[in-house]
Formats: sequence, C-alpha cells, structure tokens
Amino acid sequence: MYAVVKTGGKQYKVAAGEKIKVEQIAADVGQEIVIDQVLAVGSGADLKIGTPLVSGATVKAVVVAHGRHDKVRIFKMRRRKHYQKHGGHRQNYTELEISAVNA
Repeated sequence: MYAVVKTGGKQYKVAAGEKIKVEQIAADVGQEIVIDQVLAVGSGADLKIGTPLVSGATVKAVVVAHGRHDKVRIFKMRRRKHYQKHGGHRQNYTELEISAVNA
C-alpha cells in the first residue's frame, strides 16, 4: 500500500518502511508524527484519489534525524562590469521513516 502526501509545499509518494527527506518539521528525534494531508491512496491497481484530500486517510511516520542538504552555489556575474557575487544556501530537512499508511 502506498500514499501520496503533501508536506512542506511538496508532494511525496510513500510506502511503509521507506525513508524520505522533507522540509524541516518542528519535532524531536524519535517522535511519531501523523501526516493527515493525504492526496491519494493506492494498493496495486486500486487507487483512491481525494478531492483534494482523501477523507480519513493518514500516514504515520517517525522522525529519524534532522540535517542540512549540500550547499547550492549561487554565482552572479555581469560581463565587462567588474561585478561578481558569490553566495550559497543550505536547506534544512527532516528525515522521516514511514511506519504505516492508513486508508
């Protein structure tokens, strides 16, 4: 059984036992969270799509770790103008382990 969930403005296809990295969630390591924004639930060829959410469907997950992604380099330049600007960004994430998909 799998589900499509929405968290942090993004959508993820998840199944029980998988680990995913999502936008940072304010939860402690080891804490169990419930994601109730489930857009679709499927099992094999059977698929239930919500309008926009599937009523009564939830996904339970355990927070495994918090961290930061690799640095994204930002470089701006205007040719012939002696202008160069360097920057970078590291996005925070929360790693979740999906424990159960409840339809």
